[in-house]
Amino acid sequence: MKIEQIYTGCLAQGAYYIESNGEVAIVDPLRETQPYIDKAERENAKIKYIFETHFHADFVSGHVDLAKKTGATIVFGPGAKTEYNIHEAKDNEVFKLGDITIKVLHTPGHTLESATFLLLDEKGKEHAIFSGDTLFLGDVGRPDLAIKSDLTKEDLAGMLYDSLRHKIMTLPDDVIVYPAHGAGSACGKNLSKETVGVLGEQKKSNYALRADMTKEEFVTEVLDGIAPPPQYFAKNAMMNKVGYDAFETVLKKGDTPLDPEIFEALANNEDALVLDVRTEKEFVTGHIPNSIFIGLNGGFAPWVGALITDLKQPILLVAPEGREEETVTRLSRVGYDNTLGFLKGGIEAWKKAGKDVETITSISVDEFSNHFKNNNINVLDVRKDGEYKSEHLEGENVKHFALDYINDNMNTINKDNTYYVHCAGGYRSVIAASILKARGFNKLIDVAGGFGAIKKTDLTTTNFVCPSTL
Repeated sequence: MKIEQIYTGCLAQGAYYIESNGEVAIVDPLRETQPYIDKAERENAKIKYIFETHFHADFVSGHVDLAKKTGATIVFGPGAKTEYNIHEAKDNEVFKLGDITIKVLHTPGHTLESATFLLLDEKGKEHAIFSGDTLFLGDVGRPDLAIKSDLTKEDLAGMLYDSLRHKIMTLPDDVIVYPAHGAGSACGKNLSKETVGVLGEQKKSNYALRADMTKEEFVTEVLDGIAPPPQYFAKNAMMNKVGYDAFETVLKKGDTPLDPEIFEALANNEDALVLDVRTEKEFVTGHIPNSIFIGLNGGFAPWVGALITDLKQPILLVAPEGREEETVTRLSRVGYDNTLGFLKGGIEAWKKAGKDVETITSISVDEFSNHFKNNNINVLDVRKDGEYKSEHLEGENVKHFALDYINDNMNTINKDNTYYVHCAGGYRSVIAASILKARGFNKLIDVAGGFGAIKKTDLTTTNFVCPSTL
């Protein structure tokens, strides 16, 4: 028996390769499926099953493509309805894989069809669970993504409580836990940086598995502090239900070099978004007018999903040389399949063609400190609400809204004012500045190094104080 976790850090997502006696199962595969096929071929094995723990919302799974290429059976838990062929498993149904067995445990709560897959080894011993978004290390899945008119998040949280107590916590303490996500995922609140654990340790350390916890306490605690889900979650879940274009088709269209004239014509005629995925430093020193920055070296795919509201939006890329295919691939993982091509030769080719280039002023934290002390400047903090409440600059002209909700809040700032924009380290502030600049905010100054650098100065910061509840 062989189990391999295939972890993708930018999505904080774990897929799994399970092999026994020449037969393979893949759990929650990524959109690009060829690596799984190649691995099985190297092992002289055949992919027999594709187990989907639920309809994923934070990424587009590769299950449909992988089944078409290999003939493997897609297995979902009870209640899953799709527009392609699957095996809708029954609770406690078993599947033989070589010399081992995989048992379906229906664990609704995160979603209604959520399933945990229990692996029994060659001797029939309970060895591991592939828990999807039902159980993470340090947390459990959010129960607010599958709400219907007759079903509330409190209802789902109650289901999750029962699933954990009756299906998972009854298993032996030495069972290995293989979750679908780790720290950085928006599918939970307090996920551990560790990506593999054991159930006994989770029973001791995971707040949601406390033995003396009532259902009412669980519902309250699991729902406390959950931020609204990113806008693309529901759209990705729908793609996972109804199917999608083949990844190779998406890649072939998107990984197409375009000279500056064709690139510009497509931008104008197709109403395409120019997405610049280089570093923030490269972007501020020269970019195509009205382009948006979301760099590959940050939380690329989740930020694309949070900020570009139309999955069908035509996209043109300005990418580092040699990373164009990677960019198209990472966009497709979150359902952005309409990339039209990339700028051949990059920004230098654009300049040589005599095209306009714009910049964003970026200053050091020392310059910012001098401006802040000596002038009545406007500061825009685009960190998350929790970061801002934890600590922020003190001043009557310090304004805050999280980058996640920039499209809803840009009407609260004035295009005639100059704003010094900062985040925690510099990545998000350049994203924010690029979006605002494309919408006509031209008086923007980026603070390089962000709040991490600001805290090292002698500027006064303040912490959020909860109001009295007397």
